[in-house]
Amino acid sequence: MLFEVWAPDAGRVELVQEDRTVPMECGSGSARPGWWRAEVPAGHGDRYAFRLDGGEPLPDPRAARLPDGPGGPAAVVDHARYAWRHDWPGRGLPGAVLYELHIGTFTPGGTFDTAVERLPHLKELGITHIEVMPVCPFPGTHGWGYEGIAPWAVHEPYGGPDGLKRFVDAAHGLGLGVVLDVVHNHLGPYGNHLPAFGPYFTDTHHTPWGAAVNLDAPGSDEVRAYFIGSALSWLRDYRIDGLRLDAVHALHDTRARHFLAELSEAVDALGAQLRRPLFLIAESDLNDPRTTAPRPYGGHGLHAQWNDDFHHALHAALTGEAQGYYADFARAPMAALATTLTSGFFHAGTYSSFRERRHGAPLDIPATPAHRLLGYTQTHDQIGNRALGDRLSAQLSPGLQACAAALVLCAPYTPMLFMGEEWGAGTPWQFFTDHTDPELAEAVRNGRRREFAAHGWQAEEIPDPQDPATRERSCLDWSEPGRAPHAELLDWYRTLLALRCELPALTDPDLARTRVEYDEEARWLRLDRLTPEGPGSVHLAVNLHPSRTAAVPLPYEGAQTLAGRPTPPERGADGLLRLEPAEVAVLRA
Repeated sequence: MLFEVWAPDAGRVELVQEDRTVPMECGSGSARPGWWRAEVPAGHGDRYAFRLDGGEPLPDPRAARLPDGPGGPAAVVDHARYAWRHDWPGRGLPGAVLYELHIGTFTPGGTFDTAVERLPHLKELGITHIEVMPVCPFPGTHGWGYEGIAPWAVHEPYGGPDGLKRFVDAAHGLGLGVVLDVVHNHLGPYGNHLPAFGPYFTDTHHTPWGAAVNLDAPGSDEVRAYFIGSALSWLRDYRIDGLRLDAVHALHDTRARHFLAELSEAVDALGAQLRRPLFLIAESDLNDPRTTAPRPYGGHGLHAQWNDDFHHALHAALTGEAQGYYADFARAPMAALATTLTSGFFHAGTYSSFRERRHGAPLDIPATPAHRLLGYTQTHDQIGNRALGDRLSAQLSPGLQACAAALVLCAPYTPMLFMGEEWGAGTPWQFFTDHTDPELAEAVRNGRRREFAAHGWQAEEIPDPQDPATRERSCLDWSEPGRAPHAELLDWYRTLLALRCELPALTDPDLARTRVEYDEEARWLRLDRLTPEGPGSVHLAVNLHPSRTAAVPLPYEGAQTLAGRPTPPERGADGLLRLEPAEVAVLRA
């Protein structure tokens, strides 16, 4: 077996196996300078590490498995050994409904195998793709996954590489695609040995996590190849359908060709080779149309991006919160919601008081399919980064939760739910860690308390990230969907998702055929999803006012009410649809 490692500054590199140490040879020539190689007998499961210049053995930066966790030796993984049970033609992003879940809290068991047991629920609900939060190795057993240290490997407590394959295989057997959240903008602080091997990081740029990943300084060719190779491995070796790219705005790259464009080209080429659709979804704070614009037109060519502006507008309209980045949206929340429903971005070159500058640029509406933006009311960030990890269900009545669901699932964008949202889960989703380094654990604990002390919270009010009870509180309670009021909300989500499948207007990617009418004071909004011919258009009406009945004009005579919560309302003799507070209706012309 051929072992290879890039260590351009090392004078001597050895392959360390359980029973021997083998000197490695550095390749000559300029094709791939700095690469060391050794060919020795080895098979699936065999442990190995690399020793640089006589130092301590270090894990392979490209390890597919770290059986002893971060810092321990790697293990050989023969991907061809896994016997896939289901042929899978792939499932693309247009028309998709995503469901974000965290393996460690989706079930109390917190493994791939226990998550498999709940996949039929997602199939019955009407989900098309599962978006799995990061699964790369991190310290301890439980954590969010964004402090992973090995971008090619799978967290062992979840089930390791074979566990992930079983999960993907089971999902595909139910017709569900799988999207994996990957982190290219930083690595965790514990067990990160990449700097010992080469210039994986640079002080040229800085991020909230310290030195930036080296995408444009000397040595960056190999660093870019490292992360692109990791991305392709997930898609090829684990049959993942798409990747969610964490915080791409933190990928600092001044080169003429951006890393994201290089990555998207490689993914498109792999999709053509495998003959199944593959896609990339960016989390971006930039409101930059270039993120998803095609590469020939100067864009990065990613296939979609999260749209936080839609979330912020909807959250402000539902809750009235106006702190932080909600401030601009809360001034006229119905107008902000209307803007994001028809134009994608709220900040499209407009002034952002939160940033104290102009922000974003407008989308080219005729050229931008609506499915390139993801719409949602809740995500791991928007829940877990609150002081108590409280969901919308802790603030909103079942009626307003039903309105929120309808606005997401009838909007023109690719909808995404956060696990448990569909039944208004009563469990929080809090920030938790399991750092094995006591100093790091204390720093995270105190940092969390300081962050919220600035907003008036007392230290004892903030859940301790290191307390196992914080993770346990965050696990879904699977007894809730079978009882009131959760069962009624779950039925409403199923109804909306069924309508989304039945009515072509709800998956029409043309944003130009979306219209919105609203009344800021009365707090009602009507969303029209029009068809070119007229018949078949869908209209959503919501009343977000806490105490007043709304009289909503409808654009057509004889509109048929398809569904409503709590009961399907009727159109009055004056042609107005009357909605009680926190009531919603879906109609078809």
